[in-house]
Amino acid sequence: MNFKEQGQGPAVVLIHGLFGSLDNLGLLARALGEQCRVISVDLRNHGTSFHSDEMSYPQQADDVLALLDALALDQVSLVGHSMGGKVAMQLAKQAPTRIGKLVVADIAPVAYPHARHQNVFAGLNATLRQPMQSRSEAEALLAQYVEIPGVRQFLLKSFAKGESGWGWRFNVPALERNYANIMGWPDDQTRFEGPALFIKGGDSDYMQPPHTETVMAQFPAAKARVIAGTGHWLHAEKPVLFNKLVVDFLSTGG
Repeated sequence: MNFKEQGQGPAVVLIHGLFGSLDNLGLLARALGEQCRVISVDLRNHGTSFHSDEMSYPQQADDVLALLDALALDQVSLVGHSMGGKVAMQLAKQAPTRIGKLVVADIAPVAYPHARHQNVFAGLNATLRQPMQSRSEAEALLAQYVEIPGVRQFLLKSFAKGESGWGWRFNVPALERNYANIMGWPDDQTRFEGPALFIKGGDSDYMQPPHTETVMAQFPAAKARVIAGTGHWLHAEKPVLFNKLVVDFLSTGG
């Protein structure tokens, strides 16, 4: 899998969310890079990592674990946002002795409704039905399906010109086929006993009060923080506060 490193010190792996790439947590990477060895990854079917027809959370956790083995890292801390938070939680459960601390940004270890991204997939598929000649042309077509400009700009970070013309770096067909897996959660029985911090966007609906019991059942040492006035993209909306919460937790135990 594709990855980028910066800094020196205890190793921390940053894991992006759906439709994202390793640059999404770039501000956090820079903040952590002052005292940590930061490894930012592109998950399968994202960025410049490999494409695959399969995309379960155990498989994605294994991808990250294989990278840790390749880098000879016996133990790391994990920070994951959204889908990346689920990958981080899954990896912590699969290989608890390899994970020092866990930070999960605005996602719970639960299955979510399958209708959250229908308009996004409709827009992405529309761009696949006809060759796009520029990013602006792709945005104009996306705008017919995705109303929020910020969401379009986020998606377009992964729209690039390659040898065969403009296209998406993420694997649209595979993401759509595996969408039930992505929105689901494979295992609510096993536990990770290590230190964990769950950070919620105050205005986001991804983490709700009923999820608290579910989180504690699977991550009994978990602590929670809420960043008021932020939505699901809390790390981009209030980066200074988000970064401070993460850095403090990883350096002192929170």
